[in-house]
Amino acid sequence: MFLQLQEVRKSFVAPEGTVSEILDVPSFSIDKSEHVALIGSSGSGKTTLLHVIAGIVRADSGRVLICTTGTDVIDLTTLSEAQCDRFRGQSIGYVFQTHHLLPGFSALDNVLLGMSFTGRKPDKAWAQHLLGEVGLTSRMHHVPAKLSVGQQQRVAVARALANRPRLVLADEPTGSLDQTNANQVLGLMCRLCKEADSALLIVTHDRAIANSLARVVDLADINRAGGG
Repeated sequence: MFLQLQEVRKSFVAPEGTVSEILDVPSFSIDKSEHVALIGSSGSGKTTLLHVIAGIVRADSGRVLICTTGTDVIDLTTLSEAQCDRFRGQSIGYVFQTHHLLPGFSALDNVLLGMSFTGRKPDKAWAQHLLGEVGLTSRMHHVPAKLSVGQQQRVAVARALANRPRLVLADEPTGSLDQTNANQVLGLMCRLCKEADSALLIVTHDRAIANSLARVVDLADINRAGGG
């Protein structure tokens, strides 16, 4: 397996001291280059699971195993925060629902900045190629405010692929888009991930979007916790 979760648990403590168990996942895995949709009710822990896989949030217990090269495997739960940040920058692309583009930078600069966290020299030609692939060749020098919501999400997709990551995680990437733009963004993500030979895990509430991927996983089927 390329990605494997083993006995991953995560709880959060409310301000009043109440403990809510969000995740209790005994096993979950994704093969190399596999495209998977993760569905589930609102508040069930889908975003938390993505954050645990990305190393943004640390699991309380369990293992998050990612195959790096060949037979080498890294357990993200054993890495320091700085090591997690470095690994995520090098190996994981993340598409947020609300874009998180820097408003003062052009589309091209936003993608190039996504490359800067790896310590390697930004590849301008690859950034331009990605923006061309998402249909923004003529808009790559525009700042986000000059782009439509759909165009901003395309920039976010290009940025997530900037470092040719082995794994792309997307949290409701089409949630704020109309159906036409949603289908376009999903198609672009799948095509670019295939081009980069990246595994893809998409959180979505849209069953039509989910069913267009090769595999659909309902979080309720793998999570023993009730979510929250």
